[in-house]
Amino acid sequence: METKNDKTIAALTHLSALLQYFIPFGNFIFPIIIWSSKKEKSELIDHNGKQIINFQLSLLIYSLIFVLIAIPAFSTAIFSSMDWTEFLNNHEFFWNKINYADNVSIITIGIISVLLFFILKIVEFFLIIIAAINASNGEKYNYPLTINFIK
Repeated sequence: METKNDKTIAALTHLSALLQYFIPFGNFIFPIIIWSSKKEKSELIDHNGKQIINFQLSLLIYSLIFVLIAIPAFSTAIFSSMDWTEFLNNHEFFWNKINYADNVSIITIGIISVLLFFILKIVEFFLIIIAAINASNGEKYNYPLTINFIK
């Protein structure tokens, strides 16, 4: 039987991932600290701690994939039709010189990648709240689309 304290700590482990909005890498640092200090005391804390860490690592990988798609897509669209000698001599960037018609597919891929990144961040926020509520009820929550790095 899980105590109220165990349920609270399990919920706080999930909620601590929201510190990423205030502290860089807070979504990794604080859940790891809470989980590693309390994992032997409760199976609920151990399970939920592993889940939030695995979820955050999975989101990091997904985010990197979206960024690694978007940056080359936009760079290709911007710099493919640029006259480099004119750019180097005038030291100005000519937005009107970009050939959007020839690059519509690559620009679309970049835009879709950026939109998926933002959707991922919004879904992350709500899934963390849902997981914290379930943990506070004593349930072992499993995040969707999570790669299990820590078993």
